[in-house]
Amino acid sequence: MKPTATKELPRHIAIVMDGNRRWARAHFLPSLEGHRRGVKAVRRTIEACLEFEVPILTLYTFSSENWNRSKEEVSALMGLLALHLRKEMDELVSEGVRFKALGRISELPENIQVLVRDLEEQTKDNTKLFFNIALNYGGRQELVDASRQLAQKVLDGELKPEDIDEEIFAKHLTTAGQADPDLWIRTGGDHRVSNFLLWQLAYSEMVFLPIYWPEFNATYLRQAIDEFGERERRFGASK
Repeated sequence: MKPTATKELPRHIAIVMDGNRRWARAHFLPSLEGHRRGVKAVRRTIEACLEFEVPILTLYTFSSENWNRSKEEVSALMGLLALHLRKEMDELVSEGVRFKALGRISELPENIQVLVRDLEEQTKDNTKLFFNIALNYGGRQELVDASRQLAQKVLDGELKPEDIDEEIFAKHLTTAGQADPDLWIRTGGDHRVSNFLLWQLAYSEMVFLPIYWPEFNATYLRQAIDEFGERERRFGASK
């Protein structure tokens, strides 16, 4: 069943997938099992976005701060990521999903870099859903990287400082060419941004769900979309 909201659907949904480890603890399971169940929730979310005809989906998969976790957990996460990037390739190609990784991909293990670039190449002509995953991503990091690119262009004489505006700045972000998120969802019960898409969520509608990510499914996504549809978005203007 598609969302029931009478107003327009979000063009871009971004999700902080929080709560894998807490879900595992609540079920007396190892943390890695929580991450495995979280991957299944990713697949359900992709399928739901295709069903609901959402153009863009972005998932916060591995933040730049996640390197601070134990070496064992990071290694397990990288192994799980590599496994599912391979498994997802045929599915995404056949479903018409275009894949893109956001973040400092060059700092990831070599095998992950190869899989990411291959998946991006294999799906580059797909148009049904633009699917971003944020890997080794941080919002502040992204703003710093964009600023460095612009500074270099000024030094090279390609740009004048006074020519830099919001539109030009946005073209140097990892989401260049995409609509900003209309709807931003966080699971896990926490109410914070966690350094995710700091520039892009300037006018996003936020929905915080008191469930853990492994529990997320089409019903919860439809609920969030319906809530989005009932909100009045004025973008600073009066009624």
